[in-house]
Formats: sequence, structure tokens, C-alpha cells
Amino acid sequence: MSISPPTQRPVLGVFWMLVTGVLFVGVTALVKYLGTDIPSPQAAFIRYALGLVFFIPMIRPILNTRLTRRQWGLFAVRGLAHSVGVVLWFFAMARIPIADVTAMNYLAPIYVTIGAALFLGERLAARRVMAVIVALVGAVIILRPGFREVGPGHMAMLVAAVVFGASYLLAKVLTDEVNAIVVVGMMSLWVTVGLAPMAASVWVTPDMHAIVVLFGVACLATAGHYTMTLAFRCAPLTVTQPVTFLQLVWAVLVGVLFFDEAVDPWVIFGGLVILASVSFITWREAVLKRRAVTPAAPATKV
Repeated sequence: MSISPPTQRPVLGVFWMLVTGVLFVGVTALVKYLGTDIPSPQAAFIRYALGLVFFIPMIRPILNTRLTRRQWGLFAVRGLAHSVGVVLWFFAMARIPIADVTAMNYLAPIYVTIGAALFLGERLAARRVMAVIVALVGAVIILRPGFREVGPGHMAMLVAAVVFGASYLLAKVLTDEVNAIVVVGMMSLWVTVGLAPMAASVWVTPDMHAIVVLFGVACLATAGHYTMTLAFRCAPLTVTQPVTFLQLVWAVLVGVLFFDEAVDPWVIFGGLVILASVSFITWREAVLKRRAVTPAAPATKV
């Protein structure tokens, strides 16, 4: 008996993607609010350790899944790599404007596109190559080397986007082989393990205020991933992807209202250029009826 495809509800999909953007901006705002009082590896570790409460329902599916040695290895590599990306993201978030981090995070799907061509055998046609080049131009517009100071936070975010892209590619491989719940649960577990030694090397005693803030980060991030899943169930990526640009708008507003950050039109323009490139690639995948490889822009959030 055939299974009917889920009913498409584009308006509801757009709504859930709007909620996702607000939740993820809430994540960045809380990390920005925490600042540099706690070292980045420790802050990231506490966030994931507290988030393990959401891992409990995933334990049984993981135990019931007979993972091969190769799959265990891929999960470990993905988790440890993602750990580095998370630390870099926390480092960048505490040092550069929220809008810069949000705009540069849009680069991760572009790196996924490049990685899929290099390692998964995806065809990189001329139009996709042009889209990738346009996205990289968008990154140059944001950074404007020679016209503004490009600090360690910007460099950290560039590397973080690459690492998150690699993590997503590994997730794509594993999702084809095991249940998505297992993929999510194993990432939470392995990232916590990967962050532990980095956190221990710089550990300072956190106060209750910091712990509450980081638990808020874990709750908002988990809720954001859930609402993003709801958006994907209701509408295709070609509908929900352009909505992710509003996340940059929310980030700019939060930076101005709560952190006294100046509005940088070049960052907004560069972010729009990158997201337009990602949206074009997503649209081409839909037109060609390919199995989607390029993720939604927020899909690589911590």
C-alpha cells in the first residue's frame, strides 16, 4: 500500500520558519549577553551538557539500532568536528556583532554544496558554480578587508561555517542509513564528549546566572530545530528558504536595541547576496528533482 505524501501547507511552513528564526536569534542573543565571562569551550560544553536532558527520550532508539563500526566512526568524527565548530561559534558570538555572525552563518550551505561535489559525487554545474562565487562575493562584502577591521571573531566564524558544512554532509550520509532521531541523539552525545576536554583545560567556576543563561540557550536551540522540522513538513525548502533572511533582520534589531550595535548596511547586503545564492541552489535542486543536498540556512545552528 502506497503512502500518500504529506499535505503541503506553505503558509504554515512560512510561519514555522519565522518562529525558527526568532528562536535562533534568541540563542545568539543569550550567548552575546553571556559575553566572555566564561571561556568559549566551557560555555559550549555547559550548553550541550544541560541539553542532554533532551537526549533521554533518544536513548532507547539508539540502543535498539545496531550500528556498524563504520557508522560509529562517522558519528564520532562528526561529533568531534562539530565540537570545534561550536567553540568557534561561541568565540565569534562574544566578539563580533550579532548581525555579522548571522550573515556569515549563511555561508555553511555553500560549503555543503562544494563538499557534496568533492566527496559525494554531486554534479557541480556551471550555474551552481556561479551561485557559489556570488555567495563568496557576499562574504567579501560583509568582511570588506582593507576597509574594516577583520578580527579573530570574523575568522573564527569563517572556519565555523566550514566545519558546520562538513558536519551536515556527514549527517546526510548517516541519515540515509539510520533513523534521524539516532543521528540527532548521537550528535548531542558526541559533541558533549568532544567539548569536555576542551572545557576542562580552561575551566572556571560558573555562577548560577551563567548556568541559567546557557540552559536557556539549550532550550531555545532545541525548540528552534523542532520548529524548523515542522516548517519542512509543511512546505518545501524553495518556500521556506527565503524566509530565513528575516533572521538577519531580527539579529540587526536585537543588536541595536539590546547591545548598542550600529546597523551596518554592508552586512545586511552581503547576507542577502549569500542567501539569494543559497535559495537559487535550492530552487535548482527542486527544478531538477534532485535529492536535496543544500540545507536550509539555519540548519547548521548549534
